[in-house]
Amino acid sequence: MNKEKRLEILTRLRDNNPHPTTELNFASPFELLAAVLLSAQATDVSVNKATDKLFPVANTPEAIYALGVEKLKDYIKTIGLFNSKAENLIKTCKILIEQHGGQVPENREALEALPGVGRKTANVVLNTAFGWPTIAVDTHIFRVSNRTKFAMGKNVDLVEQKLLKVVPKEFKVDVHHWLILHGRYTCVARKPRCGSCIIEDLCEFNEKTSD
Repeated sequence: MNKEKRLEILTRLRDNNPHPTTELNFASPFELLAAVLLSAQATDVSVNKATDKLFPVANTPEAIYALGVEKLKDYIKTIGLFNSKAENLIKTCKILIEQHGGQVPENREALEALPGVGRKTANVVLNTAFGWPTIAVDTHIFRVSNRTKFAMGKNVDLVEQKLLKVVPKEFKVDVHHWLILHGRYTCVARKPRCGSCIIEDLCEFNEKTSD
């Protein structure tokens, strides 16, 4: 895909949604970190249902650590992999308390050192909580980038590298959210809804649908 097409795609996505953000409910960097940690292999809807009950009771590292693993599990048991996620979140809270004064560090290396936090989660936190121009490539972004031929790569790391290279600076902070939302609601996995897509004429997918 050429530079002109990419620019037009990004412009249309921006015009359609000038101020995109995550669909996870959060009111602080720690709430975002906790929600993203819980969202692995789970829907944002299911995570929000759990955190809407958890956060009014405990929404700081100190408060969640005080709950303990078993009580935390009661709040998040409707989420997939809740046992390991509870263990990781408690361990993360302990590290935040002991090493970072109870604050979420604005530092990639420190974030990736937290249990259950990988590069993708760190990218989401740095982008959404702190405004960094990072791009967290999940299954939606990986699919949209390859299917449209916007930024092709054989794995998520290669797609991230390509996106960072081809997306102009003015779009970098928001492109993560635009592509996720596009993949979640329009360029869906089984049968993309090409007929209702605002970038259909620019997309280089060869098997477009009429939906």
